[in-house]
Order: sequence, then C-alpha cells, then structure tokens
Amino acid sequence: MPLHDDATALQDDLVRLRRELHADPEIGLDLPRTREKVLVALDGLPLELSLGTALTSVTGVLRGARPGPVVLLRADMDALPVQERTGLDYASRVDGAMHACGHDMHTAMLVGAAHLLAARRAELAGDVVFMFQPGEEGWDGAAAMIAEGVLDAAGRRPEAAYALHVFGAGVPHGVFSARPGTTMAASDELEVTVVGAGGHGARPHRAQDPIPVACEIVTALQTLVTRQSDIFDPVVVTVGSFHAGTKRNVIPDTARFEATVRTFSAPAKARISDAAVTLARSIARAHGLRADVEFRDGYPMTVNDAREVAFVAETITDVFDGRFQPLVNPMPGGEDFSRVLREVPGAFIPFGAGDGTADNHSPLARFDDALLADGATVLAELALRRGAR
Repeated sequence: MPLHDDATALQDDLVRLRRELHADPEIGLDLPRTREKVLVALDGLPLELSLGTALTSVTGVLRGARPGPVVLLRADMDALPVQERTGLDYASRVDGAMHACGHDMHTAMLVGAAHLLAARRAELAGDVVFMFQPGEEGWDGAAAMIAEGVLDAAGRRPEAAYALHVFGAGVPHGVFSARPGTTMAASDELEVTVVGAGGHGARPHRAQDPIPVACEIVTALQTLVTRQSDIFDPVVVTVGSFHAGTKRNVIPDTARFEATVRTFSAPAKARISDAAVTLARSIARAHGLRADVEFRDGYPMTVNDAREVAFVAETITDVFDGRFQPLVNPMPGGEDFSRVLREVPGAFIPFGAGDGTADNHSPLARFDDALLADGATVLAELALRRGAR
C-alpha cells in the first residue's frame, strides 16, 4: 500500500493532534504541555527517545532493519506572542499566544511521519532522527538542540536533513517548493539608543532631545539601504520597535529603537553591519548627542544543498505529480534550521498551506488541516527513499 494511503488513514488523528496543539500554544524554549502531547502521540512506537535539558525538546531515533544512512527530519513546535483573531472553534485558549506560523502543523506532520516509518521499519535502510524543536521563533532552539547532541543522536552524523515549513501566502496552496543555495535570509538585529539630556518640552534649547535624532537615523537607514546596497544582492532593514519618553511635555534622556536586518550573502551582511553602525553614531554626533549601537548576529542564511533539492523535487513529483514548483527567489524570513544545514546537507522545503489571504505571523493566519497527511507523506518518503539511494 502506498505511503500516502497509510497517511490518509492517520488523517483524523493528525487533525486532532494539530488542533490540540493550536488551542494550547506555548512560546520559547520551555513547552512542557506541547512536549507531553508529542510524547503521548509517539507512545508505542519503536523509537529511542531522549528529552532536552536546556529546552523541552524531543529527539526520537528509529532504527531501520537494513544498513543505510542517517536522515534527520525536523519540526519546530513553538508559537508566537500574537493574539489570535481567526474565530476558529479550536482557536488559541492562551491569551497573547498563537500558532501563527504553522508550527502546530509541522509537529503533527512529523508525528505522522514517525508512525508511517515505524510501520515500514522492515523496509527502512538506515536510521531516522526525529527532531521536535522548541524555540525557533527567535530563541535559537536549533543551536540548543545541536549543543545537546541531536546530530549525534543515532550514534553517527546524519547524511541528509529535511524540514517542511507551511506558508499561508506566497506559495500556492498544496504546492511544495525548494531551491538550491540561499533559501532564507540571515536575520540579524540592530539596536540603537540615542543618549541626550532631558528637559522641559517648552524649552528644547535647554535640553538635548534624542527623539528627532533617533527619527532621523531611522529615516537615514532606509536611504542607506537604497544607496549603498546592490539591488541584485538585497538588504532589508525594518524598524519594528521605537520607545522614548513618558509624557508629551517632557523631553526624555534617551530614545531607543530596534531593527531587523535581512541579507542574502556574507558580503551584503558585512557592508550593512558596518555602514549602519557608522551612520547611527555619525548622525547622533552631528547633533551633539551620542548613539550607543549594537549589531547582533541572529540566524545565518538557510542554504539548501543542490543535490538534496534535486532529490526532493524528484521524490515529491513522483508522489504528488504537479505539486512541486521550484522556488525562484530566496525568502526574506529567517530560520534556525540554517544551523542544521550548516552541519548536514539537506533542504528546507516551503509548503503552501493557506488560502493566500493572511501570511505567517498574522493574527488571522489559517492553515489547511487537509494537507497534514500530505506533509507527513513527503517527510516519510524522503527518509525512506534517501535510505535506499
């Protein structure tokens, strides 16, 4: 019986698990309720399970009956600090938390893949590592799991690693996609604090107002991007947080903002990191103020292996004819699966699972449960076929 038929038989269980996860989201590295749901869903399978200590991760190893490579399959499990507004009957019951990026879908799909592969253990060549990871959303859970030994869980390093990621918009519904090379951007942080001297709002000449200086820096950063970045090697700088002052007639001592910086190559990152720091300090100095500036490295670029992408395309086309499309351009989001792909050749695979009206991280983001069996099938097929190569 084809894997997809078996996956379809699991569909109701996968939907039930996904909706339980969706209604009870947890944020960050500590996801005790989520981990318990995953462990219950894996109960009875012939997996060697280990639990994280610095984070509530779950690592499972399935030993194949025949010799072969180690293949790693990853699902992230954490939610976002977003207040859900979908109106779904299984919407988040946790105030200020939501699975707005589809990690509940990923978790259910990987549980499904574990069931499918366990049932075909006699056919499986090699071992499969199931990486259930907390803390993808800015907490660098992948780095923590690597530090705790996920890449050595099978006793030898994986030869290939794969992760699916659902998208509510930008990838057609039901379509799997991938590209060789850079697939997701590096995601770094710029923090600027302009230091002035507070005073009365009616007498700004007796103070050193940091707010207009910080505003000038924000505007200048946008010009910096357009005038010092190669349009064929793009840079994105977005200021997402700006804080200053307590009352309309009080000039504060400081104004502070944070920006996310996205780049697709090492040279672009080096240029913008140096130029942004110089720009902020220079503008503040020109006004007689000081800017304390910090550029912090975040997630590196997610880089797919060309041979693994070709294998992914071949596998998905064989299983779901017409549902693989090459990803033409990299995506500007960041992803800590990049940590795994720095160590192991593999592929990050976007999967269109929304209706195109609300993108990931939106409080209105909705993902299609009907695709859970398809995602589980692809993950299982990749592991099964990669072992047989």
